Amino acid sequence: MNLFKRKKDIKTPEKIFERKATTIQDIVAPASVEVGTDHLKLGNRLAKSFFIFSYPRYLSTGWFSPIINLDNPMDVSMFIHPIETGTVLKQLRRKITEVQAEISEKEEKGLIRDPQLEIAYQDLEGLRNKLQTAQERMFRFGLYLTVYGSNQKELREIETTLRSILEARLIYIKPALYQQKEGFNTCLPYAIDHLQVHTSMNTEPLSSIFPFVSFDLSSSEGILHGINRHNNSLILFDRFSLENANSVIFAKSGSGKSYAIKLEVLRSLMTGIDSIIIDPENEYKMLSDAVGGSFFNISLGSENHINPFDLPLPREGEKPENILRSNVLNLVGLLRVMLGGLSPEEDAVIDRALTETYAAKDITVKTDPALWREKIPLMQDLEMVLNGMEGTDSLVKRLRKFTKGSFSKFFNQPTNISMDKALVIFGIRDMEDELRPMAMFIIMRYIWNKVRSKLKKRILVVDEAWWIMQSEDGASFLYGMAKRARKYWLGVTTITQDVNDFMKSNYGQPIITNSSLQLLLKQSPATIEVVKKTF
Repeated sequence: MNLFKRKKDIKTPEKIFERKATTIQDIVAPASVEVGTDHLKLGNRLAKSFFIFSYPRYLSTGWFSPIINLDNPMDVSMFIHPIETGTVLKQLRRKITEVQAEISEKEEKGLIRDPQLEIAYQDLEGLRNKLQTAQERMFRFGLYLTVYGSNQKELREIETTLRSILEARLIYIKPALYQQKEGFNTCLPYAIDHLQVHTSMNTEPLSSIFPFVSFDLSSSEGILHGINRHNNSLILFDRFSLENANSVIFAKSGSGKSYAIKLEVLRSLMTGIDSIIIDPENEYKMLSDAVGGSFFNISLGSENHINPFDLPLPREGEKPENILRSNVLNLVGLLRVMLGGLSPEEDAVIDRALTETYAAKDITVKTDPALWREKIPLMQDLEMVLNGMEGTDSLVKRLRKFTKGSFSKFFNQPTNISMDKALVIFGIRDMEDELRPMAMFIIMRYIWNKVRSKLKKRILVVDEAWWIMQSEDGASFLYGMAKRARKYWLGVTTITQDVNDFMKSNYGQPIITNSSLQLLLKQSPATIEVVKKTF
C-alpha cells in the first residue's frame, strides 16, 4: 500500500456549479465571426467598413444628411481631435513661405501665373488670420461608416449608393481593406479610433458635418402617428409635449380623416388619455362599442339630455363669481344662436335675465357652490323671468318654441348623462340640420364645464367643425376652447372637409394658428388655393 499516493479530487455539488454562468455578451454576440479582406461575416449578416479620405475645398451645410437618412442599417463614428493653435500657426507660416517663394520664382522667370498657387496662398492667409484672432480652430477629423447587408450583392448596392451620394459632392471613400475588424470596432460606441485616418479641418467646414439632421420625429413618449416616407422610420411623439395639444385636419370626403382620428383615439386610450368626440354622422359608434365607451345619441326624440344651464364645479383657487359670470356670457352667446341674433338692447336684457334666473334658484356669488348642482334652472325658468320683465314680448315668443314647442324635448330638460368613461361620443346625426349648430354649442359647453372641473389629459374631436363655424358665437366659443385648452390639459382636434366655409369665419385662421399640429390629406382641386394661402 502506498500511503503517499495522491488522492483524486472529488467534485462536490458546489464545485460542479462554479462554472461561469451565461452573460449578456453570450446572448448578444453572433454565432460566429469571420474576418475577410473587405468585409466581416457576423453570423448570417455581412458588415463592411469605410473611411472618408478626401474632401473638396468647400463643404455645404448638411452634406451628410442624405447619408444619415438612407433607409439602410448603418453605424457612423466621428472622431474630432483638436490641434494646438500655436503648432498650426508655425506650420502655416512655413507653408505660406513656400507657396510665396514658388509664386515669386515663377514671376522672376516670366512664367504664366498659376491660379492654383494663388488660391492656395489666399486660403492659407485667410486661415492664418482667423486662427490668430481665435475665430477658428484646427482639428484632426476622422469619419467612418459600417454598413450591413444579407449578402455580397446587397453590400455592393449600398456601397454604390454611398459612393454616388458622396462623389457628387467631391467626397471620396475607401473600404478598410485588411482592416475590417479595426473598422468595425471603430464604429462601435467605444470611442476608440483604430483606423487613425484623419483629415485636417478647421471649425467652419467641420460644423457642416453636424450629424443630427435626420428626418425622424420620434420620442420616448406618445403614440405612433405614421411612417416617415423618406427613410421608413416611425413617427412617434406626444402631442401634449408640444406648445399646445391642439390639431386641425383638412381633407376632402373619403381621404381618411375619420380613419386617422380613430387610430389616434385608440392609441391614445392605450396610454391613458381620454377622448371625447362630437360625431355628426354616428360613424364612431362601433369604436365606442368596441372599447366599452359611452355613446349618446343627441336628437329631439332622444332620451339623452343636456341642460344648457349646467355649471362646472369650482376647482381649488377658482372664484365662484368668475365661474358664474363666464357661464352667463356663454349662455348669452348660445341664445344669440337659438333666437336668430339679438339687438344690443335684447343682449343686455338677456344678460340681466340670466343672472336673475340663477338667483331665483339661490345660485349667486354668495351661496355655496357645492349646493348649485341641486338647483340648476331650466330654459322654462328663463322664460318665466323674461315674462316678468317689460319689453320682452319678442324674446319670449322666440324662446317659447324651445320651452313648450317641438324643440323643448332637448332644450328644456335636466342633464341625465355623465362622462365617466375613457371614450365618450356625442352622436348628432339625427338632429335636424337647423338645430345642429345649437346642439354642438350646447355639447361643447357641457364638455368644457367637465374639462374645467377635473384636470386630466383629454382629446376633444370636433368632426365637421364647419357646422359650428356657421355662427359667429359658436366659432368664438370653439376658438376660446382652443386658446385655453392647454391650461386644462385638453387637446382640441378640429376636422373639416369644407375648407372654404371654415376659413370664411373670422375665427378660422386663429384656430389654425392656435393648433400646433396641422394634418393636410387629399384636397379638393377647388380648395387648393385656399389651403395654399392658409398654410
